[in-house]
Amino acid sequence: MSMYRLGTVTRIAQGLLIVRTPAGDAIESHDAIGTMALDDSLETVGRVVDLFGPVERPYLAVTPDEDVHVPALVGATLYAR
Repeated sequence: MSMYRLGTVTRIAQGLLIVRTPAGDAIESHDAIGTMALDDSLETVGRVVDLFGPVERPYLAVTPDEDVHVPALVGATLYAR
């Protein structure tokens, strides 16, 4: 399985990690929803539950796992496989 970048965590809203997708990478909602989000050490941090915003560069909402220190992820890049 190949890895790809989901984007950068920009903020926390209502307990969700809000991730800005990279410019130029087309992410389809049917591909993103349910995807496991990984940090740079390949540890699972949560699951994508929503995709919203502009089609060209949408945002992803990620429900964090219970054992994840959410504030530490702001500014971090998340990945998927």
